[in-house]
Amino acid sequence: MTPIAPRRFLLASSSAIRLSLLQNAGLDVVPQAPRVDEETIRQALESEGAQPRDIADTLAEMKARKIAERHLDALVLGCDQVLEFDRRVWGKPETLDNARVQLQQMRGKPHRLLSALVLYDRGEPVWRHVSRADLTMRSFSDIWLEDYLSRNWDSIRHSVGCYKLEEEGVRLFSRIEGDYFTILGLPLLPLLSYLEARGFIAS
Repeated sequence: MTPIAPRRFLLASSSAIRLSLLQNAGLDVVPQAPRVDEETIRQALESEGAQPRDIADTLAEMKARKIAERHLDALVLGCDQVLEFDRRVWGKPETLDNARVQLQQMRGKPHRLLSALVLYDRGEPVWRHVSRADLTMRSFSDIWLEDYLSRNWDSIRHSVGCYKLEEEGVRLFSRIEGDYFTILGLPLLPLLSYLEARGFIAS
């Protein structure tokens, strides 16, 4: 069998958990944080009536394209995750007060996470995928919420939804339906299947 020629694989993200997931799966990947004004783009797309799924996909593609334009020889993976709740897209909390209000509103109710991936090869998009997960928060008390925020704010301040499922944030929930990797922001299994099918990684 002809050996697979190694290709540079770049992750267009500054997310430590996404990088860890890819590296733990045995991929030799290098992070390259793209300069994209996510919040301004998200608000513009919402004002145009874009669906949450399309917002996540568009942001993932913009990040991948930004890096791919400078590294035409590489595979570049762009990622984005949006939270859909109460018929709108929620961004990352800007302050501790924002996080408190958001979690109080979501308490006892379901919301949806949409995680998008777009892969560029030699400067062109060749694959895209959007996965969803549905989560229901339990009816936690205000006292518990304050303790949770004081313990975890530094960790969750850059997380959509104000939680990390791999940490204490799992205690926010009474029900979860969907792929664990989708919730972490990178639907890993569909990506690995595509990379194997194209011969980018060994199978």
